[in-house]
Amino acid sequence: MRRQEDIIVGLDIGTTKICAVVGEVSGSDINIIGIGTHPSIGLRKGVVINIESTVESIKKAVEEAELMAGCEISSVCAGIAGGHITGFNSRGIVAIKGPEITENDVDRVIDAARAVAIPMDREVIHVLPQEFIVDDESGIQNPVGMAGVRLEAKIHIVTGAVASAHNIVKCANRSGLDVSDIVLESLASSEAVLTDEEKQLGTALLDLGGGTTDLAVFSGKNIKHTFVLALGGNNLTNDIAIGLRAPQIEAEKIKKKYGTCLAEAISSDEMIEVSGLGGREPRKLPRQILGEILEPRLEEIFELIYRELYRARMENAIPSGIVLTGGTSLLEGVSEVAESVFKLPARIGRPQGIKGLVDVVNNPMYATGVGLVLFGARNRDSKKFRIRDKNIFNRVMARMKRWFNEVV
Repeated sequence: MRRQEDIIVGLDIGTTKICAVVGEVSGSDINIIGIGTHPSIGLRKGVVINIESTVESIKKAVEEAELMAGCEISSVCAGIAGGHITGFNSRGIVAIKGPEITENDVDRVIDAARAVAIPMDREVIHVLPQEFIVDDESGIQNPVGMAGVRLEAKIHIVTGAVASAHNIVKCANRSGLDVSDIVLESLASSEAVLTDEEKQLGTALLDLGGGTTDLAVFSGKNIKHTFVLALGGNNLTNDIAIGLRAPQIEAEKIKKKYGTCLAEAISSDEMIEVSGLGGREPRKLPRQILGEILEPRLEEIFELIYRELYRARMENAIPSGIVLTGGTSLLEGVSEVAESVFKLPARIGRPQGIKGLVDVVNNPMYATGVGLVLFGARNRDSKKFRIRDKNIFNRVMARMKRWFNEVV
């Protein structure tokens, strides 16, 4: 009989699909024992816009995963994305009182680094230590036990809109699930597709989803920069629908079946059939048209990401290149377009470091779901994410009491 505490479920609440991946922790191994997917209706660009539709999709994906895994799902590790996500670096410094650095000193310096002004409508999702500096010695990953008089920490803080995080938790709760943690989707994907060598040397992970393109830059085994671009596979589908004058559903099917980002690589003889709008006759068109529609849009997405890398001064920090994952990376020729824009090697990232249903999840579209399981397994004992809406209420009440006392 499987123990409930050994089961970890990753819930990828995406713009095009809801995906539930069930993992079982067995010693140091993670066995994928179940997976369930269902089309996502209630989201746009990674943000919940219809709670009822999202709840229905979550329920169906979770039911499918439960059937395959043969267990009941009660708690999930949920992913979060969307244009509201922002990441920035911060640093803090404290004096060491004792003979050596303790866990308490590390907590103090991280608290000092995260003591930055964050608007009331935003929530800290992750505080990710990058490195510690003891006196003038930099590049230290774990300073506990070292001697020194001054401890400095560099951290990366990821924040998101309180309302968006709250809506994800609310949808999961209405589906009968507890949310054990909320994780940035690009960070989760990196757990599943990046190797330790790539993280050490420096690499950029691009998660090409339906509504957003998520960027995460790693160097020295630590995350250095995060960014979410509110463009994704749905924009490609929309371009096909407009360019071929086809219904949106038909455009999505054409993209998946015939989609290519390299117009030159297609012979002019290849034809595709496009259904007509409003009962019109189907038409035959050269497949090259798809390349001419998709290539410029994909180049635009990659150029916007490159501009963000340049703005963050990270363009020279990724010598090992680009790793592409997410459902849109399945399009033919995506890695070639990425190589031409970034002038760096690019590869398609598939989930690795897992056992069990490896063949089933060996697809970039499951990278986030599998990554959420791996992240949940690695951080089972750490502090969990909590929405601070109660804190906001308490703060407002305290402020009102203070004003009232001043007036009286």
